[in-house]
Amino acid sequence: MKEQDIISKTIQYVKKELKGAEAGHDWWHIERVHQNAKHIAESEKVNMLIVELGALLHDIADAKFHDGDENIGPAKARQFLESHAVDEPIINHVEQIIRHISFKGGNESRRFFSPELAVVQDADRLDAMGAIGIARAFQYGGYKNREIYNPAIKPDLTMSRQAYKKSTSPTINHFYEKLLRLKDMMNTSAGKKMAAQRHTFMQDFLNQFYKEWEGKK
Repeated sequence: MKEQDIISKTIQYVKKELKGAEAGHDWWHIERVHQNAKHIAESEKVNMLIVELGALLHDIADAKFHDGDENIGPAKARQFLESHAVDEPIINHVEQIIRHISFKGGNESRRFFSPELAVVQDADRLDAMGAIGIARAFQYGGYKNREIYNPAIKPDLTMSRQAYKKSTSPTINHFYEKLLRLKDMMNTSAGKKMAAQRHTFMQDFLNQFYKEWEGKK
């Protein structure tokens, strides 16, 4: 099967699998990450098939919606790719991207790395920043019935992977626990440039938020 054919088949598969998914992790999130990844990859030496498949399948079964099980996503991706006779090295690489793309609290050492993961990880992180990142944060907070903000609950930047997964802190805390940390965790030159713009937008939002919260503006 030609590479473009497998990409088209993957898009069809992901659209079907994520129909009705939580809005911050639905097909449109995948579409944005896919487009981000293609843009970033233009200035990187990578295998584009792996980049595109990794971007399209990275949230095929997000662990946060499957009782924390991090094996479902890679298994589903493998099953799909095997059914279309994709070469084993490519399948394995896509599995590794799915397993290692997530933030997971930001306090763990890196256990796998490749130029393709770098591109897809940056693409995914960009979608957690800027205007869209803000929208997704509050959408997910509403989905989980979390407080918007509680001055008495301070952000925790030292959470372990398990503590981060179980956190129920207010949505504003998520900016400090993850979103504002992403700029300094980007891998690629293009990703860093895009992240800097989105980071500034989030800082401006927070400044306005606190002024409105305190009735000052």
